[in-house]
Amino acid sequence: MGRLVSVGNVIVDIVLRVDAVPEPGGDVIASASSITAGGGLNTMVAAARDGLSVVFAGQYGTGPFGDVVRAALEESGVDVVQPGLEDVDSGYCVALVDASTERTFVTSVGAEGRLTRADLDRVELRSEDTVFVSGYGLAHTTNGPAIADWLSTVPDDVRVVLDPSPLVDTLSHTVLDPVMTRADVVSANAREARLMAPTKAELSGAVAAIAGRARGVALARDGAAGCWVAEPGHSPVLVPGFTVDAVDSNGAGDAHGGVLIAALTRGDPLTAAVRRANAAAALAVTQHGPATAPTSTQIDALLAAPITVH
Repeated sequence: MGRLVSVGNVIVDIVLRVDAVPEPGGDVIASASSITAGGGLNTMVAAARDGLSVVFAGQYGTGPFGDVVRAALEESGVDVVQPGLEDVDSGYCVALVDASTERTFVTSVGAEGRLTRADLDRVELRSEDTVFVSGYGLAHTTNGPAIADWLSTVPDDVRVVLDPSPLVDTLSHTVLDPVMTRADVVSANAREARLMAPTKAELSGAVAAIAGRARGVALARDGAAGCWVAEPGHSPVLVPGFTVDAVDSNGAGDAHGGVLIAALTRGDPLTAAVRRANAAAALAVTQHGPATAPTSTQIDALLAAPITVH
């Protein structure tokens, strides 16, 4: 079976829980906080917990944050391609999670933003691997052009999955367009999908427009409602979500993406893979923290149980 090969970013997440994000110039006391490795790590962990072998091909640094990243990579059991950079630390992200479970981010870029084409040439792809690309990586002036150029050499029997990220509307077309052309799957959340197709009033129309730009299919995650799926030549369909008591949406998209890749790599049909990913995301939001992807056993149990769909 193929592997997940991620060229995304692993950084440190500083997560603060607040009642509400303060107004400009304001202040607020957090009710809880945590410092963990996150970013692209969460997608890799989600795939690994669902039984997929994972390779990390991104860059990372040396320093206090780099130590957190290196330890997390070792603990997660993923294969690490790059030797790391010795002259710069890894970056970090401050995530504010409010009482509605909505997330607001501020990110400081470090070594993860220095992934070069020479680094990517270290990656040895196998038939049936899945390459995961994040818009966060494409936003960096070094990573973006390097990844776009490298993807043009990726064999046809390697699937490419793009998560455009909240930064999608800031990405250069010289980077995003060739990545979209090579993407077999584009998986966005509702906000990102609307940014990518701003002329479409309905989310179903947005996901169809995105599919028209990609090599393969497009997905738009619509929270608890489920996930819109658009395949070439077919009308978009909504794969329903699951009813759960959500406490923290941080990491839900990562859980969805990792499990989606694991299911597709195993050969699951698209709709079944999306439904499995929906279940993983639903389970993830029932726990606090970004790295809350469920295990295969937990996903299987939810899929097998009687459910109420939206």
